[in-house]
Amino acid sequence: MRPGLRLRPIGYVRSSVKEPADLPPPAFASPRFFERAVGEIEVLPAFAPGLEGLEGFSHVIVLFHFHRAAGAKLRVVPPGRTKPRGVFATRSPHRPNPLGLSVLKLLGREGRVLRVSGLDLIDGTPVLDIKPYTARDRKSRIRTGWIRKRTRPLRP
Repeated sequence: MRPGLRLRPIGYVRSSVKEPADLPPPAFASPRFFERAVGEIEVLPAFAPGLEGLEGFSHVIVLFHFHRAAGAKLRVVPPGRTKPRGVFATRSPHRPNPLGLSVLKLLGREGRVLRVSGLDLIDGTPVLDIKPYTARDRKSRIRTGWIRKRTRPLRP
């Protein structure tokens, strides 16, 4: 028998956004909305030494727990759509394992606090891991499946 999987937060998000409903769905948000969304990731003291050297990177990958998601669904209707999709083909928080990933711009570091922009997370979100975003992570010529490219940009 395998031991149970245990994850523990290494820190928490500090954001002015307190409720999930206060975040616009990405399909409806101005392209610059999330770029301007600034906040902090406060790393717990026990994990602060793990931040050494991170300030030299422009962006970070943040793995987090969708702590306010209400149950898993295998089929979901994405915001602004009418057709259900498999949850694994979406960014829905209603997942069997409610884990999320965001790539955030690292504006600076003060001790164990990271100042970030592009924040699409609510206040108190548990952060499970932080990784530097590198050239290896950047992909070109990607396909976006069922998500169609917009012909006109959304207005701010």
